[in-house]
Amino acid sequence: MSWDRRATGAVPADSPARHVTGPTPGAPPTQQTPVATPPDSPTRQVAIPLGGLSRLLLVVGSLAGLAAFAWPLVLPAAPSLTQHASDAPYVFAALVPLVLGLVLAQMADGGLDAKALALLGILAAVNAVARPLGAGVNGLETVGFLLIVAGRVFGPGFGFALGALSLFASALLTAGVGPWLPFQMLACGWTGLAAGLLPDRWRGRPLRGRRETALLVVFGIVAAYLFGGLMNLWFWPFVTGPSLGDASLAYVPGGPLAENLHRFVVYSLVTSTALWDTGRALTDAVLLSVLGPPVLALLRRAARRAQFDPMVEFQDTAASTSRLAPVESPPNPAT
Repeated sequence: MSWDRRATGAVPADSPARHVTGPTPGAPPTQQTPVATPPDSPTRQVAIPLGGLSRLLLVVGSLAGLAAFAWPLVLPAAPSLTQHASDAPYVFAALVPLVLGLVLAQMADGGLDAKALALLGILAAVNAVARPLGAGVNGLETVGFLLIVAGRVFGPGFGFALGALSLFASALLTAGVGPWLPFQMLACGWTGLAAGLLPDRWRGRPLRGRRETALLVVFGIVAAYLFGGLMNLWFWPFVTGPSLGDASLAYVPGGPLAENLHRFVVYSLVTSTALWDTGRALTDAVLLSVLGPPVLALLRRAARRAQFDPMVEFQDTAASTSRLAPVESPPNPAT
């Protein structure tokens, strides 16, 4: 019998056992070496990932919410300031089960446990208390900062739930409950959702440090203007022409989509973009530039200590090193 020199054990090359993979008989017991993902590794996308049911709820809820905002652009609406007083309860009645269902779905999918749920409540309370400090003062809005950094660290589902719960708790604290509340909850929920969907790599390189901060600042500015546009769309179709002071800015019931969109853009530029939306964008940019890096590090440290990261995987190193390489069959002497 000939012997294969590449074998790690004394197994003849023409023996049937030469194709068997695994530890060599008589070798020491295998050892398992833990291979954990580094804290800032680009392979770890979110601390609390979404499952299939959570994604379905987010897609269906977002489409329904977008329809609640934009339906006057497709269907004619009667200009009346009391219009949303009648449909807002239905939007709120659909939004609350959506948030609760999203939380329960994340728990069922294994992405949200008791510690993550407690953290969601704490961050929502902090955001609710911080929001009145700047709300209503030249567009100084502090609620977007925590939504963006939390959504970035904990994922889109967590960000959506945090945005909706923050606005709801803030409205209870400041007596701000009204027909605008469910639409504000949706807009803030989408801000946290979009922050959780931001890429973790750019051109093959992980986004960390200054590049991540720059990404969040740009996103915060864009999100501020989009939030203002959504909230303008919430009430603009129902404001009568004389109330606007300029009939060219008023909504045309049943008018062409392009015409109403043009009127809406001009109305937003004239009334809110220059002051309120720009003030909100500057607030987000300053807070994300100054407080973003330390708060991101704090939340990521909390996620690691709470063991939100993926489970540690074990590799059988001894078995992998003791595998026999396949060898060629020796030439047949008969030939």
